[in-house]
Formats: sequence, C-alpha cells, structure tokens
Amino acid sequence: MLILVTGVTGYLGSRLVPRLLDDGHDVRVLTRDRSKLEGAPWLDRVGVEEGDASSYDAASRALDGVDVAYYLLHSMDGRPGFVERDREMAATFARAAEDKGVGRIVYMSGLHPEGEELSPHLASRVEVGEIFLSCAVPAAVLQAAVIVGPGSASYEMLRHLTRRLPVMLAPKWLDNRIQPIAVGDVLHYLAGAADLPADLNRTFDVGGPDVLTYREMIQRFAQISGLGRRVVVTVPVLTPGLASLWVGLVTPIPSGLARPLVGSLVHEVVCREHDLDAIIGPPPGGARGYDESIAVAVTGNDP
Repeated sequence: MLILVTGVTGYLGSRLVPRLLDDGHDVRVLTRDRSKLEGAPWLDRVGVEEGDASSYDAASRALDGVDVAYYLLHSMDGRPGFVERDREMAATFARAAEDKGVGRIVYMSGLHPEGEELSPHLASRVEVGEIFLSCAVPAAVLQAAVIVGPGSASYEMLRHLTRRLPVMLAPKWLDNRIQPIAVGDVLHYLAGAADLPADLNRTFDVGGPDVLTYREMIQRFAQISGLGRRVVVTVPVLTPGLASLWVGLVTPIPSGLARPLVGSLVHEVVCREHDLDAIIGPPPGGARGYDESIAVAVTGNDP
C-alpha cells in the first residue's frame, strides 16, 4: 500500500516509518520543514511532501493516491487556542482524505474514562478522533495511556521526577489507576492498523498487561534503576495547573508540555477492551509488562 505518515518529526511518527517500510509498504511523509528530517536513516526510502497539514491544498497533495493515512498531529505547546487549531486541522485533513478517496485514517488518541469531564488537552484528542470517525473515510482511533520508551514525553516526565526527587509532595490523583504500554507495542498496533478490514470504523484501546498507580510506577522505576525507594506524600491541593508548574520547575519538561501530561493523570485510564489482539494479533511474544518496559527503556534499546 501507499501510506502517508504525518508527525514524522515526533516521537511515534519517526519510529513508525521504518516499521511500515519493513512491512513492505511504500511510504510518503508530510512535513512542514524537510530540513528537520536530515539524518533520519529512512529518509532516502520515502517520498517527502513539504507542507502544512492545516492547509487543504497541502493535505490534498500529500494524500493523492494514498491508501492509508496516519494522523499523528496534536498541539502540545501550551499556547492558547489549541482546541480550535486541532479541530480545524483535523477537519481539513478529513475533508481532503474524503476528496482523495483515501481508504483509511489511523489516529493516535488518549485513553480516557467515559462520562467524566476531561482535561482540555485530553478532551481535544477525543474530539479529533470523533471528527475522523464521523467522516466518510473509515478510521481507526487507537487510545493509549502512558507510553513507556526513551524520548516519550510521558516516560521522560516519570524518569526525571523519580531521579530528581527522592522525597516528593504529589497530587492525590497519583493513586489513580493507569495502564501503561511499551512504545514497541504501540508501534505494533499502529502498523497493524494499516491492514484492518475496510468496514471497521471505531476506537481501539491499547495497553500493556499491568494496571498500576502512578505512585507504583515511580517506585518500580526507582527500584529497576537502582535508585532506592522514593517517598511520595500526596496532598489534596495540588491542582493540575499547579502540578504542571511544579513539574516544570523540578524537571527539564516545559510547563506547557507538562500541562497536558499532568491533565491526563487526573483520570483513571484503563483499557475497556483489547479487540485489536483478536483482529491483528498481539505483539510477538505478548505485550510487554511495565517492569520489562522500564528495564528496556533504561538501557535505551527500545525502538
């Protein structure tokens, strides 16, 4: 198939491209600045379309003749108006995909509970998924919680907090349940989504085998990294906004990036189904557990 990947300078997009190439697909990438791809080991194996996905003309050019389009774009910059920007860009991309007769859109969203008021960033991710599910092109919206792998913003926040703070005051929602997933397993499900049956148009939850609290994730990271036990004291007054400022102060994670990460932790994020395993199969050897995911990430050997 001819596959378009957006967001190729990002964490998942840059890792997905070689997976798709190894699966035998022809790959085209859409980027605003080709120079940012210099040094990518797969650059000479893909077609490059330079343009902004928020432009209908640029999206149409990139989508011409495409069988499957991966939409891995979202605002994580903390600037005002991100909800409107994400909504308009997704709607433009969906319209261009419809007009070009694309066979499928694959989007990476966030795992979230039903019936709760979501943080603005998580709600925006859900809205973008709904835009694709309601357009004429069949969509597969994959929903994940914390992705464990070196370079993942969620993993880097966890790593820096654990390493820098042997004692920490933390929000009470650090005891909410989370179902983390290894980045290699996310890539397995994303790549497999290219071959989904043509009539499927739905969300899919993806997660690893372990359900943990963030407090437990911190303690296990410390143990596996040889740091010793961390003391975590929860307090009821640390709002997501204050918590993101706190993360920005004690780690290299900018507050604007920390805000959507922290906002997603306010909710319990646990898979309600694992239907993709029945359709495309689980990752080879089975989904990786949290402890193994951290051990691999610490060594830097993840994809």
